Amino acid sequence: MVESLSLQQARRLALVAQGFTARPPRLVKNTHLTQMIERLGALQIDSVNALVRSHYLPLFSRLGDYSQSLLEQAAWGPKRSRKLFEYWGHEASLLPLELYPLLRWRMRRAANGQGIYGQLARFGYERRDVIHRVLQAVREQGALGAGSLSTREVRAGPWWDWSAEKHALEWLFAAGEVTVAGRRGFERLYDLPERVFSTALLNQPELDEADAQRQLVLRAAMALGVATEKDLREYFRLTPADSRARLAELLESGDLLAVRVHGWDKPAYCAGEPNTVRRIEASALLSPFDSLVWERERTERLFDFRYRLEIYTPPHKRVYGYYVLPFLHRERLAARVDLRAERALSRLAVHAVHEEEKGLDEEGMQALAGQLRALADWLGLEHVQLNCTRSGGARLAAYL
Repeated sequence: MVESLSLQQARRLALVAQGFTARPPRLVKNTHLTQMIERLGALQIDSVNALVRSHYLPLFSRLGDYSQSLLEQAAWGPKRSRKLFEYWGHEASLLPLELYPLLRWRMRRAANGQGIYGQLARFGYERRDVIHRVLQAVREQGALGAGSLSTREVRAGPWWDWSAEKHALEWLFAAGEVTVAGRRGFERLYDLPERVFSTALLNQPELDEADAQRQLVLRAAMALGVATEKDLREYFRLTPADSRARLAELLESGDLLAVRVHGWDKPAYCAGEPNTVRRIEASALLSPFDSLVWERERTERLFDFRYRLEIYTPPHKRVYGYYVLPFLHRERLAARVDLRAERALSRLAVHAVHEEEKGLDEEGMQALAGQLRALADWLGLEHVQLNCTRSGGARLAAYL
């Protein structure tokens, strides 16, 4: 018999799976950090720095105050201390090293022009000369950024106006022939995998595609708590055909169980028998790219919270603001907060607070104020500047 879950039970399963139940440690250590990332499976990377680079924030949302250097050491430190690697997981992501063997099939496909966008695939077929030249430069010179290799003589245009060398590095990266050794500012520095990762990791036996994909789907299920096939597929960006085939195999083996969630029009799945807690007390500000909310349709289905990032929306058409973070309080996404780190003035600017329909009670508003103060402290900003003229801003001011 297929188990039936209420929407509240599904929401609690998701929050537990995403690490929002444990009380944050007083002092965050390497083990706390790596255990949380292993639980999540991926930290999405994004270039926007209105507040802080996106990959840093999910750990703060769950663990509280931690040293960003811990993440940097795990991601881009010496070979012996490295716990993470950069690759295409859920978009560009920081991933636990144990996932590296599970993504080699994706690298092989990329080398054959599959699973990468058309312009890069065409470059891989048509410009082997540039690819060979760039790879040889990396072999000879070590970790290099695209800027140091570029031979273009005209100034780059906006957005994705890449040089030929940048295209070559991105193709080599997708194909697994180079990896990210570190970053200079936000620029990737590429090197050979054997100079970045341990021999033991690189010598692990190759998994066939089906086995690797089954493990990715299972990891997605554990990270999501309860999920539809599309939820599972999108966590590590599998194709529909691959995802559906692996899901059927995992159901047959009993590794995944089918469940019904009230209000969902598609079947859902859990990794093992669903075990829901009675109540979740967490409060957290969430990155727009947090794995709890990065799939907007799931966020709406799970929390009745329609969320769109308005960075690229013209200012006069924005509804909530430029860089808006959902505020999780207990088991609801209860508000949206438009935030900016004004580093030159050493302040966290709160431009708007938008409460959801049910609003925030006084305890919730106090919790939001506490999260804002904690965020400012973590970012090394001296104070919180409240610029919101809405009624929610006036209520929030009493607690800041």
